[in-house]
Amino acid sequence: MAKFIGKFYYGWFIVFIAGLGVFFSGPGQTYSNSTFIDAYISDFGWSRSQVSGIYSAATLVAGLIMIFIGRFIDRFGQRIMMVVIGVLFAIACFWNSIVSSIWMLALGFFFIRLLGQGSMTLIPNTLVAQWFIKKRGFAFSIMTLGSFISAMLFPVINTWLINTWDWRFAWQFWGVLLLLVFVPIALFGVRNKPEDMGLKPDGPGKQKDMKYKPLIGVNVVKEAAEDWTLTEAKKTRAFWAILVCVGIPAMVNTGITFHVISIFGTNDLSPAIAAMVLSLMAMVGIPMSFISGMITDRIPTNYLLVAIFIIEIILLLMLIVTKSLWMAILFGIVWGIANGLERISLNVIWPNYFGRKHIGSINGVGVTMTVIGSSLGPLPFGVGFDLFHSYTPVLLVTLIFPVIGVICSIIAKKPSKAQIGIKSF
Repeated sequence: MAKFIGKFYYGWFIVFIAGLGVFFSGPGQTYSNSTFIDAYISDFGWSRSQVSGIYSAATLVAGLIMIFIGRFIDRFGQRIMMVVIGVLFAIACFWNSIVSSIWMLALGFFFIRLLGQGSMTLIPNTLVAQWFIKKRGFAFSIMTLGSFISAMLFPVINTWLINTWDWRFAWQFWGVLLLLVFVPIALFGVRNKPEDMGLKPDGPGKQKDMKYKPLIGVNVVKEAAEDWTLTEAKKTRAFWAILVCVGIPAMVNTGITFHVISIFGTNDLSPAIAAMVLSLMAMVGIPMSFISGMITDRIPTNYLLVAIFIIEIILLLMLIVTKSLWMAILFGIVWGIANGLERISLNVIWPNYFGRKHIGSINGVGVTMTVIGSSLGPLPFGVGFDLFHSYTPVLLVTLIFPVIGVICSIIAKKPSKAQIGIKSF
């Protein structure tokens, strides 16, 4: 295989598969599920609060289980896990196509959040981290294209499928594509790490001549990639600070995304404008992910997190006063900037801080916090609107969380085993 690829570094094909993985996480993401909510309410007579509550509860339970998915990745490898999860995720899509009761909906939400939002993002993140060190930020920025393309296309495709056929067919459509497209590519294309093919991280180039020896100065930990176990990582202040930083954007973004049509409606903006903002956010996020990847390779990642939370504060304040088309467009642009910076930095920081060897277990805890955070987003927005008939009080209270994020970002400096008395081997 190494001879077959010639001068082309196989890691870039791995990045493509990882990007395909995060693209196909779409059926489990909020931007996709939000297109089905009105159909459920219309067909079954369930209230919006019921559906929101079940969605939040199912996401929370799924998040608590994600830590085990991370351990399975370390044990069985990304290739096996990607294939198994892909098949199970397809089955979950088929299950959602036959939902006929509230308990079936709850179970369906649970599986698509566990397998889609959680597992189908965790596995690609750990896979790319294995294949790149020096070029990790850039590699993640390419992989993240799959996420933004997914966010752009899924709402549009789902709406077309539901309007042309019905919501059941839409679920079946994605289940079939997972089995026929994603699973075979993952089975035959994925290799867990470059060493399995006689290669080294980042591929041929200047770094090959350096033989990956530790560099001098501030880059020592980054280039040497100290490998921490989950137990060791938990002993650092940075680990817990990063967890908070990971959970807050998930909570805020999911709350806004799930209720964006309703939020815009209270400001006399149409659902079409809300859909346009979601697409605009994804489009702006694409170039921003590349910029973020380049920045992440050059400056401490926690500084980037500070900028993200400052932008998030601006976003929440903007949402209160977004009552015209031009403000909606500006909001979409700023939201895209925040998402582009966020998706790269929050993925890169785990392997940059704690190495590659146990990245599944460590990043698994991070994804657990992401899923839990996203589970806590929709319900407060829904309950707050029912109580106050306005989203303004909820948005103002939510400002507390990005402020906490700024503080935690400042705290989350890259740790060293020597600093906390852990011996490196």
